[in-house]
Amino acid sequence: MTHSTGHDIADALGLLLRRSTRARLYTRLTEGLGEAVDDLTYPVLSGLARTGPCSAADLGREIGLDRTTVTRRADRLERAGLLQRQPDPADGRATLLALTEDGRAAISATRRQLAAAIEDALDTWPRADAQAFARLLRRFVDEGPFADGRNRQQGDG
Repeated sequence: MTHSTGHDIADALGLLLRRSTRARLYTRLTEGLGEAVDDLTYPVLSGLARTGPCSAADLGREIGLDRTTVTRRADRLERAGLLQRQPDPADGRATLLALTEDGRAAISATRRQLAAAIEDALDTWPRADAQAFARLLRRFVDEGPFADGRNRQQGDG
């Protein structure tokens, strides 16, 4: 049976996108950040870092959770001082979730840990290969089947 490049990439992405793979990664990234930040609440923090202030429903669509689940997880993060609720300037009846300074610091710490873990994993690769992988992965994300138009960066090529 012949495997195409598309199948090989799909298989690798399947492994990366598995819930258990993400949970393991989130557990590793959130270690030492306090009991409010774990594999369940990390996607809420990370999503808010990407989107900026937004409603629980909008954040849920961004991170693949329903509004009720986002709200429960946001409650934990709010009690820990990592996010806050604020009035929506466009609709006084609505509330937006937003990162606090402590929440931004937590996300910054997890991003540093993730970058270090990736660099460690690529440490045995020739530098040119690692750089080509990063460039081509960005291109695939921006132009491939997962592209949504928001990720496109000018000047990449």
